[in-house]
Amino acid sequence: MSDSNDAYADNDLREVKQLGMWASIASLSYIFWIVGGMELVERIAYYGVKASAGLYAKAPTSEGGLGISLSDYGIIIAIWAFMQTFIPVFTGGISDRVGYKETIFVSTIIKIAGYLVMAFFPSFYGFLFGAILLAGGTGVFKPGIQGTLVLSTGRQNTSMAWGIFYQVVNIGGFLGPLVAVHMRQLSWDNVFYACAAIISLNFLFLLAYKEPGKEERMERNRKVKAGEIHQEALWRDAWNELKKPVVIYYMLVFAGFWFLFNSLFDVLPIHIAEWVDTSVIVTSLFGPEGTSNGMFQFWLGLDNTGTKVMPEGMLNLNAGMIMTSCFLVAALTAKYRITTAMLGGCLLSILAFVLIGATNAAWMIVLAIAMFSFGEMMISPKKNEFMGNIAPEGKKAMYLGFVMLPQGIGWTLEGYFGPKLYEMYASKEIFSLELLAQRGMSPTEISAIPQGEAFTTLVAFTGEPAQELTTLLYNSHNIGMAWYIIAAIGTISAVGIYLYGKWLFKLQQQS
Repeated sequence: MSDSNDAYADNDLREVKQLGMWASIASLSYIFWIVGGMELVERIAYYGVKASAGLYAKAPTSEGGLGISLSDYGIIIAIWAFMQTFIPVFTGGISDRVGYKETIFVSTIIKIAGYLVMAFFPSFYGFLFGAILLAGGTGVFKPGIQGTLVLSTGRQNTSMAWGIFYQVVNIGGFLGPLVAVHMRQLSWDNVFYACAAIISLNFLFLLAYKEPGKEERMERNRKVKAGEIHQEALWRDAWNELKKPVVIYYMLVFAGFWFLFNSLFDVLPIHIAEWVDTSVIVTSLFGPEGTSNGMFQFWLGLDNTGTKVMPEGMLNLNAGMIMTSCFLVAALTAKYRITTAMLGGCLLSILAFVLIGATNAAWMIVLAIAMFSFGEMMISPKKNEFMGNIAPEGKKAMYLGFVMLPQGIGWTLEGYFGPKLYEMYASKEIFSLELLAQRGMSPTEISAIPQGEAFTTLVAFTGEPAQELTTLLYNSHNIGMAWYIIAAIGTISAVGIYLYGKWLFKLQQQS
């Protein structure tokens, strides 16, 4: 290996030929399925809150919501994102040294506390502190789970393993919002209590969990204590790995994609609630009366009258598609270089955002979510596979913690700016206040309207149907601009991914 490649001497940049689909599935060990079960439970609880967070924040206090502005909601999401994505950079290395079982146990206790704080303190600071606990617990949880997965699989079945794991994540991502849809129609605090109960199930999984590579870890710890091996301080060890260009460039080029990705989950539910008439979908499927069938109402995320799809139900198409077809996309993309598959996924996701900006027709939003979901399936499982593959021995969880860095940069920036962009170009609340002023309501009366109740006040004040007023507001403002700006940020990332792929290929040729 040439001197120019010394920085990668202990990183494995090889692409290894994968087993066929059925051979890969058959080769997965029981411990892989145990951590898959733990991830499933954790994701049901997590997405139960995450999918509804924006709706909870903007819901008026008279309906049990927080009644805060989208800018304030953005502050919560930005802090949540920063904590959740930067903590694994350090906890990954701790998991490698202390043990995966121990860190998974501690993380579950922290996450339960987070859900309970959200339930007990329905205020800006209560939700913020609950989100910080939830973020911290998730940051501790992830590296232990993913480190176990890497150690319980081989290079020849890694593509299918990450594909199935990601599919399991999305079963949780599918069920969590459905729990939230029906719990929040009873009362908002029920969502948080339900999620605390669900995450507690992981204590049962831990009884059956056996850490792979534990003997090697214990032996290494013994040698460190005996002075046979010099072990650097954890922060210095992590910093030395982070300084490698292969990691730095990875962080920079993927940050834009994660800005794009998280906008879908943080902002799109609000956009759907305000601008998209989802009753069109129910009418197409069941007729103008809707459906009173409880099964359809639950699995499609309908409201209790069975006449419209709730925003979480619309977005659930994403998790539903990944849950049912991710392993097929994993098998398809296993034939391509990892960076090529990730570039294709990024481009498809960008097109989905352009479509969201172009129209508020319900079925077109469904198409956009479907396009985004295919893009996500091409890119998201691959990021873990890529980092797990190039990680040096004994640093698998550390590198899987690094996976969160570009997500941390992208999501933190989106958490702060995404809701702000939406508020600037697409806020129904602000547009309603402006129209009330135009229609003759006094400034004193307008200033007295509680946060989150501007549109219902507009309907009552004008006496016009809600749908007609929504159409008027939509047509008289450039609402798509927020989504076009987000798509442009994703486009910059796509160019970066393309250049990064070419650079990596050149490195592999030289090594």
